[in-house]
Formats: sequence, structure tokens, C-alpha cells
Amino acid sequence: MAVSSRNTPIPERVEIRRALLSVFDKTGLVDLAKELSDRGVELVSTGGSAKTLREAGLDVVDVSDITGFPEIMDGRVKTLHPKIHGGLLGIRDEPEHKDAMEEHNIGEIDLLVSNLYPFEQVVASGASYAEIVENIDIGGPAMIRAAAKNHAYLTVLTNPADYRDFLAEFVEN
Repeated sequence: MAVSSRNTPIPERVEIRRALLSVFDKTGLVDLAKELSDRGVELVSTGGSAKTLREAGLDVVDVSDITGFPEIMDGRVKTLHPKIHGGLLGIRDEPEHKDAMEEHNIGEIDLLVSNLYPFEQVVASGASYAEIVENIDIGGPAMIRAAAKNHAYLTVLTNPADYRDFLAEFVEN
């Protein structure tokens, strides 16, 4: 078994029990979420993604229910919280991380599904300065980078074109 930079063993497979879905491009989101839900995965989501999933009849936990803090500032602040980033960054078999997660009631996030605001397209469209500024994504890149840093313990999907391959692997394993 491989070891991490902290000399802890890296698991070959991680069971996906909780998924955070927070996307701009909702292509394929409902089908992905239905398959996850049908296999017992808890769905956690934000704003428009949560609304889309609920409209499809899925049970979804709002990020604000996890953090105990509402989405604020027109949705600019929703996932930038220790209960989200701790769930993404916690090294699952590192005693200090496990203790901190337990002490602060931080649940593991095993799958992150996130894609970013279409900044380049908005700029190219000739949008107003205000619209361009609002399409500078902060939470999405922060979560994706956190998931990438802790890739041994969770999976990250950023492109709807990858959902089908992911689901095939998920169902098989």
C-alpha cells in the first residue's frame, strides 16, 4: 500500500457515503445524483443545485444545514466554511485529523461534484463589468483545490462529460 506525505497509508478505494454537489453547469446532475442516492449516498448541495435536485424528487441536505450558517451576500459565501473544507481536507487515517473532525462535528465528504462559473464566456460575451465580477468563482476553485490536495481520500468530478464513466466505475466497485 502506498503512503501519503504524512507516512499514513493511502487507501486503494474509498467508500462514497456523502457527496457534495455544487455546480454551475447542471448537465447530467440529476441522473448522477439519482444513481448516488439509489446507492445510499447522502447528497449535500448548495443553492441552485439543491433546488434542481429537489425538483427531481431527491432528498438533499443544504450546505447551510451542515455549517449552521446561511448562504449570504447573494450566494457569494456558502461553502467557505470549516465544516465543508474540513470534510474535504481531513486525512481520514491521521489521528489528529480524525480527532479534530470528531471534536468539531465535521463529516467526511467522499465525492465533490463542482464546476465553475463560465468566466471566460461571460467576458467574451461583452457582459457588463458587474456581471463579469460576479462570475469570478471563489468557492468552487477552493473546494476543487481542497479535494485535489486530499485526492487519496475522495473523488472530484468537474466535468459533466465524466459522470457516465464515474458511475460505471462506482457501480462496478
